[in-house]
Amino acid sequence: MFTVRMRECEGDYVLADNVWDETVWVWRRTEAPRGCKVEIVEGLITVTPLSSVAHNGVAGRVQRRLYDVVPEDWGVYQRLPLAVPGRLGLFEPDLAVVPEALLRAGDEQLILASKAELVGEIVSAATATNDRIHKLAGYAQAGVPLYLLIDSLAPGGPTVTLYGEPDGETYRVLYAGEAGDQVVLPAPFRCTLHTCEFPGG
Repeated sequence: MFTVRMRECEGDYVLADNVWDETVWVWRRTEAPRGCKVEIVEGLITVTPLSSVAHNGVAGRVQRRLYDVVPEDWGVYQRLPLAVPGRLGLFEPDLAVVPEALLRAGDEQLILASKAELVGEIVSAATATNDRIHKLAGYAQAGVPLYLLIDSLAPGGPTVTLYGEPDGETYRVLYAGEAGDQVVLPAPFRCTLHTCEFPGG
């Protein structure tokens, strides 16, 4: 966890110590329609539209299953901002498992992605490139142990991919299969996701 350091001048200009602080300052002040997601991807502020009902249904199913197995002092959150300063990234994943204590530090703190135990993204037309490429590299660089990518728009048909063992900006593929298959999450989760139960599956 860390605090952005900067000095505001007359409320509409910022003197930041570095590009990351300046970009976060702009992100905090970016207005978007209600329900839209505002992120920093590769140093660019991005706004993506409201997710579909099915998208939220998938996130809810996975979240419910994870709560069956995570320790009591961990939480499973949707759209929790996670920072990857080394890639000028601030992502709001569809799912993030982090220790609850990290959320008690106040609104001005940003949680480092490196503190997450698992992140999950559900691909939409607006987020496909970011989810498959930029966030994959960002989460790996941050050392997030597990990245779950649920991709209903994959070229060969809907897929579910579980990445692990981050090394630099890459992951090892632990599981890759079609939507509808069972996905086994390794320790510390040790649970099975029944993707056939996903809305639209």
